[in-house]
Amino acid sequence: MSSEQDRAADATNDDVESMEDVEDENADSNDITRQVLRQADVLAAIQGQLRQEMLNAMPPQVKRRIKALKKFQLEATNIESKFYEEVHALECKYHKLYQPLFMKRANVICGLHEPTDEEIAGMSDDEKDDELCAEIKAKVKIEDLMPPKDQKAKEEAENNKNKDVTGIPDFWLTIFKNVALLSEMVEEHDEPILKHLIDIQVILLEKDPMGFVLEFHFSPNEYFSNSVLTKEYEMKCTPDESDPFSFEGPEIYKCKGCVIGWNKGKNVTVKTIKKTQKHKSHGSLRTVTRTVQNDSFFNFFNPPMISDDPDAELDDDTQTLLTSDFEIGHYIRERIVPRAVLYFTGEALEGEEDFEEDDSEEEDEEEEEEDEDYVPASNKDAAKKLSALAKGQNQQGDCKQQ
Repeated sequence: MSSEQDRAADATNDDVESMEDVEDENADSNDITRQVLRQADVLAAIQGQLRQEMLNAMPPQVKRRIKALKKFQLEATNIESKFYEEVHALECKYHKLYQPLFMKRANVICGLHEPTDEEIAGMSDDEKDDELCAEIKAKVKIEDLMPPKDQKAKEEAENNKNKDVTGIPDFWLTIFKNVALLSEMVEEHDEPILKHLIDIQVILLEKDPMGFVLEFHFSPNEYFSNSVLTKEYEMKCTPDESDPFSFEGPEIYKCKGCVIGWNKGKNVTVKTIKKTQKHKSHGSLRTVTRTVQNDSFFNFFNPPMISDDPDAELDDDTQTLLTSDFEIGHYIRERIVPRAVLYFTGEALEGEEDFEEDDSEEEDEEEEEEDEDYVPASNKDAAKKLSALAKGQNQQGDCKQQ
């Protein structure tokens, strides 16, 4: 009898364990289901289907009126396209007015021009320090303020050394290291080369194709023979025939780099690796040497090629690389080049850091409210754009991957 009770108890335990396994599987299944449902594309598809069913259920005369509204919207979109074309033309006009100032900037950076008193008038930020120094001198004996002889000699030697400094050393390299988006691209072996970067210029292409070219000017160096490295971005300002209502202004859709004439042994975009191989039969060893791509900022000038076939699809890795490339090119054009000195001093970074912090706080709040009040991805994008516009950030030239 005892054995029968034991067997019954074991059977019960097995049943309980089986039920627990089923519950665990159901829990895992529910978690997976929730994760899938949270995917924006799945929800968008469901919402799209619901909207279509709603439209299909409308009376024929209402459907006809909606078609008319969409036709009006298409005409408005075409007008918007012409508006952005004129905006680009106006931008090209004013871009020419900036060039003399950017040329003066380049000459000062390279040491070809020493600023005059008139050119620095009103820019002094040492007045308060001078007043404080005068106040201290009035209260303390002059001999107490005199540095020791050794310190004085050291300062004189430093001053004499600084007399040989021309322009603003490492101006662009400092900017690259200050800006997070660019510093992530720069490797240690890139820095000696970027010390030779003396200017970055933007050339606007008015049409056929519309776009812009980034020119990176280098002083003579031991690494490559080019004096200028270029990166060209093509833009389109016409609605896509297959999806005209997605048009939001000019967008980058293609880019191309340039060939870098690396000197022998100086190409930092590749590296040589050695691998020892063992023969299966004889057991003899041999060393195989091959060249592989190396992480470097200068890979920026060798972007993935895009097929001219509009129906060609890009793999996920290529899509990610191009999207990142477009963002970087747009950032250099819209922010770095026009306000270079403020990125050098770090002043331009303060506002951007504040903006990024605000964004992260908003994202945290959205995550907390996600389960209770889900906001579709399209609405979130619209909210972010409105928030950016409210804060005075220019959205006209947003980089988008087609």
